[in-house]
This record gives sequence, C-alpha cells and structure tokens, in this order.
Amino acid sequence: MIGEKIRERRQQLGLSLKELAEKTDLTSGFLSQIERDLSEPSISSLRKIAEVLGVAVFYFLIDNKAKNPVVRHNGRKKIRFSESHMTYELLCPDMDRQLEMFMAKLEPGAMTCSEPLTHPGEEVTYVLKGIMWIKIGSDEYTLEEGDTIYYFGTTPHQIINTGTEELIFISTITPPQF
Repeated sequence: MIGEKIRERRQQLGLSLKELAEKTDLTSGFLSQIERDLSEPSISSLRKIAEVLGVAVFYFLIDNKAKNPVVRHNGRKKIRFSESHMTYELLCPDMDRQLEMFMAKLEPGAMTCSEPLTHPGEEVTYVLKGIMWIKIGSDEYTLEEGDTIYYFGTTPHQIINTGTEELIFISTITPPQF
C-alpha cells in the first residue's frame, strides 16, 4: 500500500525513480523496492520521500477518503515502523485538513529520530504521560504530564523518553506534515 501510493504520487508529479532518488539521497534500487512493497522505508526515508513529493507522511499510510468527522478510540489509524520504538495514532479523520493531530507512544529511552528533524509549519505537543526531553534548536526542555510546548517546525527538533515508563503525547501540526 505505501509503495503503491508513493509510485502514484511520483508519477502524478512526472518524476522518474532516478529523479526521486537524486532529490531524496536514496538509491533508485531502494525506491523501486519500496514501490513494489519489497522493502519498508524507515521513518527518515519516508519523511524525505514525502517532502519531495509534497505530501505529509500519513498520506502514504491512511485512506484519505474518510467522511465521518468522528474518530473512535478503537478505530484510529495506527502506524509503527520496523526500526522504531514509537507508535503513532492519527486522531483526525484524514489528512485533507489544515492541521493534523496524532498521539504518539514512545518506549523508555527511545527517541523520535536519530537526528533532529524539521518540517514546515507550527507544532504544539502535550504530554499525557511520562517524561519528555525535547530539543528545539539549541534549547532543551524536560516536560512532564500535563505540560505543553509550542514551536516552529522549521527549527530542528527531537524528542527522547527520559523516563522509566512509556511516554504518551499528543501533537498538533499545521499544515499536516507527518
């Protein structure tokens, strides 16, 4: 499913595999394997692909034809990448909105990404449970249950669960990026 959506979007934009490879710093062979669902991209690879193709990461992971504005707790779209220690649950019905909202669960000691990442727009993160260490640019913060932080996505940022229990947080991003 991911591969098919990547291929469709790439072809809509008139990009060859070679052009996509050059723009993402990934190999044509690897992208071909992803498009044929023979290989699963990492979060960082999928972010690069999404950025070049002009869509949010969730674009490749969900059905964007949702009509119901209600998202039931047992009907959320969930994703977990194979190399990740994090689970994402989409809290909005689809990605055809001006913002996205998701809940993330991060295992103790795990991080959202190995290197701080950026994206266009703004983000607000609310800690539901656990202890979050977040680096935004050169600033570092420790947040606990009930704390909220606002930042521009264009500033490199990274989250680490520094607690001994699962970290659960909600992020709202505008425009949709993940």
